[in-house]
Amino acid sequence: MAKPRLKPMKILMVGSEIFPLIKTGGLADVMGALPAALSAIGLKVTTLIPGYPAVLAALARSDIVHHYPNLFGAEATLRAGRVDRLDLLVLDAPHLFARPGNPYLDPTGQDWPDNAQRFAALSRVAADLGLGLVPSLTPDIIHAHDWQAGLVPVYLHQASKPAPKIVMTVHNLAYQGQFPADLLGLLGLPPSSFSIAGVEHYGAIGFLKAGLQHADAITTVSPSYAAEIATPEGGMGLDGLFRARADRVLGILNGLDTDIWNPATDQALAAPFDAEHLALRAANKSMLARATGLDERSDALLFGLISRFTWQKGIDLILAAIETIITINGQLVVLGTGEPALENALREASSAHPGAIKAIIGFDEGLAHLIQGGADALLVPSRFEPCGLTQLAAQRYGAVPIVTRVGGLADTVIDANDAALSTQAATGIQFQPATEDGLRRALHRSARLFHDPPTWQMIQRNAMRLDVSWAGPARHYAALYRSLRPS
Repeated sequence: MAKPRLKPMKILMVGSEIFPLIKTGGLADVMGALPAALSAIGLKVTTLIPGYPAVLAALARSDIVHHYPNLFGAEATLRAGRVDRLDLLVLDAPHLFARPGNPYLDPTGQDWPDNAQRFAALSRVAADLGLGLVPSLTPDIIHAHDWQAGLVPVYLHQASKPAPKIVMTVHNLAYQGQFPADLLGLLGLPPSSFSIAGVEHYGAIGFLKAGLQHADAITTVSPSYAAEIATPEGGMGLDGLFRARADRVLGILNGLDTDIWNPATDQALAAPFDAEHLALRAANKSMLARATGLDERSDALLFGLISRFTWQKGIDLILAAIETIITINGQLVVLGTGEPALENALREASSAHPGAIKAIIGFDEGLAHLIQGGADALLVPSRFEPCGLTQLAAQRYGAVPIVTRVGGLADTVIDANDAALSTQAATGIQFQPATEDGLRRALHRSARLFHDPPTWQMIQRNAMRLDVSWAGPARHYAALYRSLRPS
């Protein structure tokens, strides 16, 4: 007798941004790519996201699956639809999300004053779905991402009926979602929840802390980051919780969407290429110089940087190393936005070194691809880095990553030390500590390697042949889901 076909496990992803609809960082890339990778191995994934204007504009057709007469102050509807490869549930709540621009900040760059209510609403709807709000969409597992979905486990914990298991993923512990304690009642949280075993965190309501406290499993986006956040130095006030729940914490590396990030088919490049045709990168280097106003110099070591401009990302270290870049016959092209003081300092460096240093303040997806395909090396001098995706793209595109030995950077880049070079295993350059001197030494080391073309090309080919796709991480997540819900 044939075995009955098992229904695919149903996963509800919950997060606050998703590529290509709305993006401020790597969370969006994960939310956009992981569901497709999970679907490819037989799981059924639906993603719940807020109904920002850009999301609703992309949702050309949708079905209303639930109506809330009052969700944190006004009516809201839950819409189901599909955009590209993504099955979406969109929380259409104009009073909370009908705001242009950055999903978290007002036009002055400050947090929206009602962010607690906005993302509590997202969590509330996710919990309702877990409790059978729409029977056909009831998930087996809810996978909540970052502080914006941190109250999902809390609301389910309060329920009086069976609920699905919850996986909570920390993408960046620097962002925890802390709000005043007097919002407790407004958020639908009972007074009893305001305790160290509940939502209380240093006298405030901690969305991320609450989610970590109540989740059935906790993941971070690299094994090294999972170890770092259990230390006082890396735990940002939550290290004790991570140590207490160590048996529930798992580090799973992020992947990269290798359909979008494919140098052999990338239309943003002047000359698509692969690991066997590295000479074609020269045309991309020339195009990058022309597009950004750099001098066209094939002999110069061209560094790229694609980043948010923050202390975490080590932008101040790069500013301090500008003269070193000039000294080693280097060039630098920078793309990103961030803290105004760092933006201004990068503009000044660009003005002081025309033809050698260029800062593009803003973000352009096509230019990001061209930097990866045309720069000789990519700088990622982060002081801490949960995983990082830019170094994965760099390796795939043959831009040798120069990274600090922290978090996911340590896990994804093999340093070109003597042992790795002798065994032809190197895929980049690591340095430690994250200091000006550390970066300068790494820049000098990169220059020596660059002027040894056979060795440099060996590093490039090693990196390009790595599997940085979501296939492996997706299998790890699927195994975790199954361990929480044994068949």
